[in-house]
Amino acid sequence: HSPLVFSSHNSSGGSTLLGYIGIDTIIEQMRKKTMKTGFDFNIMVVGHSGLGKSTLVNTLFKSHVSRKSAGWARDEKIPKTVEIKAVSHVIEEGGVKMKLTVVDTPGFGDQINNDNCWEPISKYINEQYEKFLKEEVNITRKKRIPDTRVHCCIYFISPTGHFLRQLDTEFMKRLSHSVNIIPVIAKADTMTLEERQEFKQRVRKELEVSGIEFYPQKEFDEDMEDKSDNDKIREAMPFAVVGSDKEYQVNGKRVLGRKTAWGIVEVENPNHCEFAQLRDFLIRSHLQDLKEVTHNIHYETYRAKRLNENGGLHPISSSDTQESNL
Repeated sequence: HSPLVFSSHNSSGGSTLLGYIGIDTIIEQMRKKTMKTGFDFNIMVVGHSGLGKSTLVNTLFKSHVSRKSAGWARDEKIPKTVEIKAVSHVIEEGGVKMKLTVVDTPGFGDQINNDNCWEPISKYINEQYEKFLKEEVNITRKKRIPDTRVHCCIYFISPTGHFLRQLDTEFMKRLSHSVNIIPVIAKADTMTLEERQEFKQRVRKELEVSGIEFYPQKEFDEDMEDKSDNDKIREAMPFAVVGSDKEYQVNGKRVLGRKTAWGIVEVENPNHCEFAQLRDFLIRSHLQDLKEVTHNIHYETYRAKRLNENGGLHPISSSDTQESNL
C-alpha cells in the first residue's frame, strides 16, 4: 500500500486540505483576547486656539473626551508657553474597550514669537518612547507595557484660503519623522466649496514641495492593494472638517451640526464637509495601522538611536534620561 498522503500542493504554493482543520479560528481567538484586554489609542491635537480642536475630538468619539470637557474652564487664559495636557477616558462600544488619551497642546502658535514652539511637543513625544523603552529593557518586564506613545497627531491648519504659515511647515517638517501627522483644514465651513478645493490643492502642493511626509506615508505601503487604498486617501487630504457636538432636526432626523445664518452644516454629511472621511480613515480603517507604524517605525527609530548612544547593552539607567530631540 502507498503511504497516506495528507496534502497535495497546489500551484499557488499552498496545500489542498482533505478536511476542515480550524486554522481560521485563530482570528476569533485573537478577537476574544483583545476584547478582554482592550487597547490603548493616544491622539494628539496641535494647532492654535480657536480652531475647534476640542470639538473635533469630541465629535470623532461622540463623547466629551477633550481636555475642555474634562473640567478645565472654557475661558482659561492662553498660556505663555506651550503646555502639554493629557486626558484619558475608557470608551466602550460593542464590548470592545478602548483607553483613549487625548493630548492637547494649549499655547501652540498663540505667542507673538512662535519660534521653537514645536520643541515641548517633540520632547513629550520622545519622553513617551523613552518610558516605553525603559520598561522594555527591564530584566523583569511587565506582561503588558502601558502604552502612552502618541499614535497620531492631528495638525489643524487655519482656513485662511491662502498659504500655510511658516509655523505649519516648520512643525510638520520637524515632527513627521517621529510621529504620524494627519493634517486637517479646520473650520472648513468658513470657506466656499471652490475656495476649499483650491486651498486643499495649494496645501498639498506646499507639503510636497517642503518634503513633508504625512500619514499614511508612501514608503510604508505594504502591497499594491494597500498602495491603491492609501493613494485615494492621500489624494483627498488634508480633510476639510467641521466639528460639532450639538444635534439638530433635519428632515425628521437628528444630525450633528452647526447652525449658521443660512442653514445647518451637517457634520457627518459628506456633501457638507469631510468629517466622515476623516473619521472612517482614522478609526474604521487605519486605527490599527497607526498603532503599528508608531511601534514598528517611529518607536523603532528612537529605540535604535538610544541603544546606539548607550552602547546597546546595558539597561538604560534613569540618570540617562536625555532629552534627545530626534
